Amino acid sequence: MIKWNDIDSVFLDMDGTLLDLHFDTYFWLTHLPERYADIKGVAPAEASETLLQLIKKEEGTLNWYCLDFWSDNLGVNIMQLKQEIQHLIAFRPHVKTFLQELQDTHHRVVLVTNAHNHSLNLKLSITGLDHYVDAIVCSHDLKLPKENPEFWDKLQSIEAFDKRRTMLIDDSLAVLKSAQTYGIQHIYSIAQPDSQKPPRHNEEFPSIDRFDRHSAKNS
Repeated sequence: MIKWNDIDSVFLDMDGTLLDLHFDTYFWLTHLPERYADIKGVAPAEASETLLQLIKKEEGTLNWYCLDFWSDNLGVNIMQLKQEIQHLIAFRPHVKTFLQELQDTHHRVVLVTNAHNHSLNLKLSITGLDHYVDAIVCSHDLKLPKENPEFWDKLQSIEAFDKRRTMLIDDSLAVLKSAQTYGIQHIYSIAQPDSQKPPRHNEEFPSIDRFDRHSAKNS
């Protein structure tokens, strides 16, 4: 059980935590390779290999999340291609109720995301997620990804928080480790970020499988 009385600030990731990661997984592994192959007139296998090599090279960096970077390097309009499958953008189960309970219990709720501003704005326009949080912090505005422990120092300068009374929920193990290194006390992972993939096993951090089992009103 989460000890909500010991928590003031709640930092929440977006993709894979509040929103179903299926949209992003499907876009990068299926839709983009297919459309890239069509646009460039190359074989699907060649398109997939080209994209995979670039993705691996940039993983964990701001470029990995930057839609402008991918548009420039691939020569395709990434934002336009994302809009082609925007119907897949959706909340994970029970998230809206969970967020409303955090508001009702007067926790400070901050969306802390690596998502590029273009992608963030698209998802906010579809989900209305911004109406459920007190603030939104995009790592691109701080010039560092959440995987870098120095990110949390920069976050502290604009969103003052007590590390001992702060919770982070994120589906990325690298981000959770980064926050742990910084000293954030209450850290939780997500058991099933992508609704179309099986749950993940993680022994390093406690996992949240369903948000309705962790109501802030039960504290």
